[in-house]
Amino acid sequence: MRAFRRLCACAAVTMAIAGTSMPAALAQSAYPTTPTPQPQNPGQPPGRVQEDIPRPVIGEAGTMLGIVRLLPATAPGDAFFNDPEFESKLPKQAVLEAGMGRAVAQVNSEAYLAHEHSVAEASPFGTGIMGHVPQVPGGLSQNALSDHESPTTSALAPPSSPADQLVRLSGLNGTVHARWNQETGPCGVAPLSDARYSMASGSALNQVPGLGGSVLEVPSIAEARSSVRLADVPGQTGKAVTSTSELQISQVKLFSGSPQEISVDVVGRPVVVATATGDPTTTRVDYTAPVLRISQGGREIAVLDAANPAADVPIPAVPGLDQRVLDLGVLRLSLGELKQEAMGNEIRGTARLFDLKLLDGTKLGLPTALAQISFGEQVARAAAPAGGVHCDPPVAGAAGGAEATPAAYHQARTPPLALTSGSYFAVPIFWTGAGLLLLGSIIVAALPRRNAKH
Repeated sequence: MRAFRRLCACAAVTMAIAGTSMPAALAQSAYPTTPTPQPQNPGQPPGRVQEDIPRPVIGEAGTMLGIVRLLPATAPGDAFFNDPEFESKLPKQAVLEAGMGRAVAQVNSEAYLAHEHSVAEASPFGTGIMGHVPQVPGGLSQNALSDHESPTTSALAPPSSPADQLVRLSGLNGTVHARWNQETGPCGVAPLSDARYSMASGSALNQVPGLGGSVLEVPSIAEARSSVRLADVPGQTGKAVTSTSELQISQVKLFSGSPQEISVDVVGRPVVVATATGDPTTTRVDYTAPVLRISQGGREIAVLDAANPAADVPIPAVPGLDQRVLDLGVLRLSLGELKQEAMGNEIRGTARLFDLKLLDGTKLGLPTALAQISFGEQVARAAAPAGGVHCDPPVAGAAGGAEATPAAYHQARTPPLALTSGSYFAVPIFWTGAGLLLLGSIIVAALPRRNAKH
């Protein structure tokens, strides 16, 4: 009887302890999923974007003051995998490209690496060889994460090299600013990405025989600026993603220092803005075209504006050159050449101030000109989620009330780790059993004992 009472007492204590020590996970009807792993170092940015950040948020803007292409559209495209059929469908590239005044702003919430969410770059020049773009020293770059409250500004000084005969620049300055919040993503920071490049003067193709000067010269201050930011949309709660490319320049000289010199005065500032609202009906590209005043020998010969967007300017013969082989011919200038493409909630627009084809290659049996100069190349691309980017603060009760900090809100949104095997319960069960065994021993030792009668 006493043994039975002891057994009942031990069983009651065991049930009481088990009732209070039962792991909470045993009572869950469904286990949470495992979130994206994060680094253990608190100072290290996460490997990829958080699930509570609005997506997709994609913006890209690029501005180039001028670019020279040698033998354009002659080099075959090249893919990273060996597929001749695929490579044959790629657009042909120039044999050599050299550009001056490059400003690029990029934002991509879908980037796997956190430091690629926002990138801003400014460089005095860029080069491309057979479609491949090598890294050029002398540029400026900033990436987020981590978030940067202040931009980085520095004078850009490309080293002197034989390439000066192709492109020569002076008085260079660059500013880059990349922002991205680890908790709220693109919300609460402005701008998301901003890049500026300015120069006091520049010239390209400085050693063409017979000209005695530069084919292209920018004698005064010029600036290229690219930026990506969020903007309010009238009548819509979600914000729009806007990518802006701006070009500021006052004058361009062609065949500078020669009898063929042509001056192009730029009145106004070319601006390309791609706005993605999350609604295909309101997603758009806006272009502000400048006015070009063309003069030669101190006499104005053409004006390009919205009413007259194109003009052909004859170029006098170059003394000392065989015109049967080298024919400069006619310089065709076009204004407001805007191309845009739309796909769903994404929009893209490109524009060029004017093009110059130098030395017609058809006389040498080539399908293109020997060189092509494009001035004022601009591109803007933007994409936003349906309904726009929502950056409203959390509602009361969702994560500590409307006054909750972004960090607290983000922490409250982080799901717990998933329970994927019974090993999660091994430690609690072990210590529960050990505690019951110890308590049972204490109870048995504490109960009085009586000697058995023989």
